[in-house]
Amino acid sequence: MAANRRAAALAAAAAALSLLTACGAADMTRQASPFAGARGARTVTLSVQSWVGAQANVAVARYLLEHQLGYRVDTVQVDEIPAWDALSQGRVDAILEDWGHPDQEKRYIDDKKTIARGGDLGVTGHIGWFVPAYLARQHPDITDWKNLDKYAPLFRTAESGGKGQLMDGSPSYVTNDKALVKNLKLDYQVVFAGSEAAQITQIRQFAKERKPFLTYWYAPQWLFEKVPMTEVKLPPYKEGCDADPAKVACAYPRTPLQKYLNADFAKSGGRAAAFLKKFEWTTEDQNEVSLMIADRKLTPEQAAKKWVDGHASTWKAWLS
Repeated sequence: MAANRRAAALAAAAAALSLLTACGAADMTRQASPFAGARGARTVTLSVQSWVGAQANVAVARYLLEHQLGYRVDTVQVDEIPAWDALSQGRVDAILEDWGHPDQEKRYIDDKKTIARGGDLGVTGHIGWFVPAYLARQHPDITDWKNLDKYAPLFRTAESGGKGQLMDGSPSYVTNDKALVKNLKLDYQVVFAGSEAAQITQIRQFAKERKPFLTYWYAPQWLFEKVPMTEVKLPPYKEGCDADPAKVACAYPRTPLQKYLNADFAKSGGRAAAFLKKFEWTTEDQNEVSLMIADRKLTPEQAAKKWVDGHASTWKAWLS
């Protein structure tokens, strides 16, 4: 995602997402690791954002740092923009999944030089507008934004004020949706569910009842396996079309997700810093761990162990 883009599941799944915060709040509370009591233990602090893909990254990185490299790992729960401040100040050592914040990159990497690039995560992110596949089959032309107004009555809710509802997640996530609705002159109202988890709950409820919905969503995301969705084609993305947040009238881009390290940690973080720079996996890997956490109700550590046990050829390269 670019400068002005992007970031609990069902109530039962929320309990499993033990690293997540209430959306919109920057909770700097550190979670104790299994090795928190180890005297003289080397410590790494990782930022974890409030979507399960980011949690999957941290779960696997934490498991390997602790069990293979002997570090104690703490986590800090913080929203996307505050995470850059925390990283710059050394309150966290690494962000493992960033969807693109050029303003922050310029400020902290180019100007202040307090943050260093950590390389590709290996996953390509994409935000878009989606409708359920069953609705797209019923109304094939609904997947063209030019036809959305015709279907606006299908998407009206008590919260959308007589307009069609475009459901977003957390206001803290990177989103162009209000500008898109305005600039494309659509008869829709952006309504925030409040968090990824709350949005998932609503999507699954709509799908269970086979109701129409139009939602901001993103890939990679495990929910596509449970609720098949079809993307609505927005005006094509062109480089720079989203440069002015108020004038955006184009689709979201596809963005290779990035890692960032505190600059001092990048230089003196030893094997931990080297490991995090090499940490790179696929969309399928991330979705596998995310699904175990959010849908199958494994704890992050259990999910990480299960993935690690089955993918030695992948993670051993990160330790070399």
